[in-house]
Amino acid sequence: MSMTSHRRRLPHHYPEGQWLFLTWHLHGSLPQALYPPPDKISAGQAFVWIDRYLDTTRQGPMYIRQARIAQIVVDSLRRGVELGHYSLRAWVVMANHVHVLLLPKVAPSRLLQSLKGYTVREANRALGRTGEPFWQAESYDHWVRDQQELEKIVTYIECNPVKAGLVGRTQDYRWSSAAPGAETSLGAAGTSACATG
Repeated sequence: MSMTSHRRRLPHHYPEGQWLFLTWHLHGSLPQALYPPPDKISAGQAFVWIDRYLDTTRQGPMYIRQARIAQIVVDSLRRGVELGHYSLRAWVVMANHVHVLLLPKVAPSRLLQSLKGYTVREANRALGRTGEPFWQAESYDHWVRDQQELEKIVTYIECNPVKAGLVGRTQDYRWSSAAPGAETSLGAAGTSACATG
């Protein structure tokens, strides 16, 4: 199996032909002082901690809570499919972060640069901002090991709005692949069952 790798704050490994779970968030939505200490927990535990923080915080930028900005992100996700950069399986656009499950057809760094670059330009234009960072520079990524993990990640992504307390059912959240009429490159995603507690 061929794999590309690079490192910023986190290591990034991309095996060819494997599904990739990506998460990125707005610049300033997770203050550096709040990052979990890397030597205290695993990368997976750190991801869950960060995701729960982003779901529940009422501080920091929340630009993509606005319908016109969320639509820019959704349009960018669809544009990447049309450009042939990836196949899209599941996605959700939250108030301050995005989760995506995709199968790259170009280098992940290239598709992220295209996806995030387009949304930066369009969102900043819509918000009347210029020259300000929009997304945090680094994204979280995890390549999917098998079909069982793929289905767990689809459920995780589509249940994010339910777990965040925004809706009672996945299909009630407009900015998700679980919404009625939402399309992915593999057809509309089925309704996921979320464990609620």
